[in-house]
Amino acid sequence: MESSITLDVDGQARDVVVDHRTTLLDALRDRLGVTAPKKGCDHGQCGSCTVLLDGRRHLSCLTLAVAHDGAEVTTAEGLGGGDQLHAVQDAFLARDGFQCGYCTPGQVCSAVGMLDEAKQGHPSHVTDDLTSEVDLSDDEIRERMSGNLCRCGAYPNIVDAIREAAGA
Repeated sequence: MESSITLDVDGQARDVVVDHRTTLLDALRDRLGVTAPKKGCDHGQCGSCTVLLDGRRHLSCLTLAVAHDGAEVTTAEGLGGGDQLHAVQDAFLARDGFQCGYCTPGQVCSAVGMLDEAKQGHPSHVTDDLTSEVDLSDDEIRERMSGNLCRCGAYPNIVDAIREAAGA
C-alpha cells in the first residue's frame, strides 16, 4: 500500500509517494534526492542517518516515513542559514572533526540535537548532578554522542568541536 505524504525537508515542503514500509532514510535519499543522511548499517547502530525530526534527533533508518507526514526534517544540509554555517558545522571544520566524512552529517545533526537536549537540562547516564545545569564535560559529550560511530577515529576532534560549539 502506498500513501502520499508531505515532509518539510530543510525548510522546503516536499510531496512524496511512499510504500508504508519505506523508511524515512530511503524516502529522503531514494525518493527526494536528499543525500546528507547516509545509509551506514541500516540497523540504527551507527548514527550515519541521524536527522533532526521536529527538532529532535532521530535515526532515519529506523522510522517509517508515513509516520511523519507533515513533519519538519532537518538534515546537515539544512542547518545554518544560506551561506552561513551552523555553529556546530563551523566547529567541525575548525577542529578537524571529520576524516573520510561519511559519518559527518549524522554526527553534526546528532551534536545539534544533543546540545539542545543539554540546554534543556536533559540528563545523560553520566550526568552527576541532576538538580543543576548540565556541564558538558568530555565524558558527558562522549556519552551523549555514543550512538554515532566514526570508522576513522576522529573522536577527540569531534568532542573538541562540540565543546567549541557549545560555547558559541
